[in-house]
Amino acid sequence: MKLLHYTYGKLSLLLFLLMAAWGVLFYYAIVDEVVDETDDTLENYGKILISNALMDPSILDTEGTLMSFYKFRPISEEEAEDYDEVYYDSTVYIESEDEDEPVRVMKTAFCMPDGQYYELELMISILERDDMVEAILWYLGALFLLFLICTSIGTRLILQSVFRPLHRLLDWLKLIQPGKEIPALDNPTKIREFRQLGEAAVDMGNRSYKAYEEQKQFIENASHELQTPLAIVRGKVELLAENESMTEEQLKELDEIYATLGRAVRLNKSLLLLSRIENGQYTETEDVSVDDVLDELLPDLMDIYEGKHIQLIRTKGEMPFIIRCNLSLAQILVSNLVKNSLLHNRAGGELHIVTTPSSLSIKNSGDQPLDGEKLFRRFYRGIDGKKDSTGLGLAIARSIATSASLHLTYKWEEGMHVFLLVKELKKKS
Repeated sequence: MKLLHYTYGKLSLLLFLLMAAWGVLFYYAIVDEVVDETDDTLENYGKILISNALMDPSILDTEGTLMSFYKFRPISEEEAEDYDEVYYDSTVYIESEDEDEPVRVMKTAFCMPDGQYYELELMISILERDDMVEAILWYLGALFLLFLICTSIGTRLILQSVFRPLHRLLDWLKLIQPGKEIPALDNPTKIREFRQLGEAAVDMGNRSYKAYEEQKQFIENASHELQTPLAIVRGKVELLAENESMTEEQLKELDEIYATLGRAVRLNKSLLLLSRIENGQYTETEDVSVDDVLDELLPDLMDIYEGKHIQLIRTKGEMPFIIRCNLSLAQILVSNLVKNSLLHNRAGGELHIVTTPSSLSIKNSGDQPLDGEKLFRRFYRGIDGKKDSTGLGLAIARSIATSASLHLTYKWEEGMHVFLLVKELKKKS
């Protein structure tokens, strides 16, 4: 989730809750104020009726109208002493409309000059009050919705403006590639934190580029410096082997030394290649047909391992398997996978190579499964580890596959080792 959306969501939720709480409190405050006004009206009207009754006792026999209905009821002195004035909502049945109408009721007690106590029950219709409260509720809801929309839009626009320097910094970071100089960062901002973040990113990028260049130079120098003495030693071993005074036992020892030096040379070249791949030094890419690479490599590789009498079964899809990769690396990738399947195949075994428009599958005969987690590690050797193997072939293949957005996996299936190379699915951001 984007930082803008996350922050906007949190602020919107907080704003909604605050406005909802404010709306509820405001609504009940308005209702309470309206009820207080109604009660004040009842109280004033009640005082007028009591005052008129004290001057004209005949009013005690009247009941008023629907909009201000009242009635007097005589009560005892004991009941009057404990009497409390009350206000409450109720309903009155209206015969003409055959329904109950809402009213606000006040009950109070008073004493006539003759000492008789009376209870006054006064009712006022609150239809208009309820209509007003309902109207207030609707207007309040509309105001709440309008305010929420306006503040949400305003908040989003403000957040977009605030986070714009961060987005520019992220776009700049995407331009940084291994082996290339750091591009200039044009990201003016008044926000101190973003300014410091940009400066730190530029500084880190420059240090990373410097370290990359130093590492690349060290690897190339180390490889070159190693190749020269190895070549000299191999040459001297060859000269020593041509000496007629050498015994058969000494020649065997020299042969082992020569083979070990050969492995050291191949190991040096493989490590250099692996380092260059992981450092992204092979930047030139193109559309490469894996089928064409196989057609070019298979005849030579099958000739090399002709003595093992391996049966090749080649299956092609309707369309070739096209990958976006450096051509040299694509050849190394396919070559390493095929050579691995030939080298570790048993005599008289089978080699199945199947290509589809989206995958390459290489199967070879085997005796037992291998550890799929360790298989692609550097210097890992299987159960039948060969002396002339550097243990880097599959590590190089996995590194090339990763750099070309390919997925290389291993599995054991029906007595065969299976290496599957497929295109990775692009993840949605």
